[in-house]
Amino acid sequence: MEYSREVQQMTCVAKGPKHGPAPIPEEGKWVPVTQISDISGFTHGIGWCAPQQGACKLTLNVKDGIIEEALVETLGCSGMTHSAAMAAEILAGKTLLEALNTDLVCDAINTAMRELFLQIVYGRSQSAFSEGGLVVGAGLEDLGKGLRSQIGTMYSTKVKGVRYLEMAEGYVLSIGLDADDQVIGYKFVNLGKMMEAIKKGTDPKEAFEKNVGTYGRYADAAKTIDPRKE
Repeated sequence: MEYSREVQQMTCVAKGPKHGPAPIPEEGKWVPVTQISDISGFTHGIGWCAPQQGACKLTLNVKDGIIEEALVETLGCSGMTHSAAMAAEILAGKTLLEALNTDLVCDAINTAMRELFLQIVYGRSQSAFSEGGLVVGAGLEDLGKGLRSQIGTMYSTKVKGVRYLEMAEGYVLSIGLDADDQVIGYKFVNLGKMMEAIKKGTDPKEAFEKNVGTYGRYADAAKTIDPRKE
């Protein structure tokens, strides 16, 4: 360590009380974090790319500073889905600091990593007050049955009104309208459950029919329309 001549000539003044880092809530403990290996937690970050045409939700499960589990969900950009495949492979096994300083291929994923880093190093994790944190594999629970991202896709125009295309329950088959042509419900198919049934040997037609459901007052609709064609 080199010091300038001015510093070398200064009188040494003793340091008083040690003002360490404020402890943060972390997996049911209060931890004064001084290094990356002190950090544990399960949390999320949302990112977007420069032209804002796509977004990413990044979920990481960190134990002792190491990323043990990563879930990368993307929306709106076809290229980003391929970037997510690479990012998911890159992230697992890295320290939080390594991941923050690694090119995760896509602006949106890099931004999500930055936002997640801020969350977790300030103790704002989903598992902050869960003793022992969440098990590795908890990220899959965010996807629900069928392991598909929960996506809402709606479209509307002033002249023709709204169209529900995708809900948390699944792909929207038709929407129900009342006598005033207002939406009162919808019919959907849960694609995740349907595909699981088909993989287990169920006839595709039967698998489809068993995983169709309705929401709201769909049964009372004066008429129904296909939101993609009508």
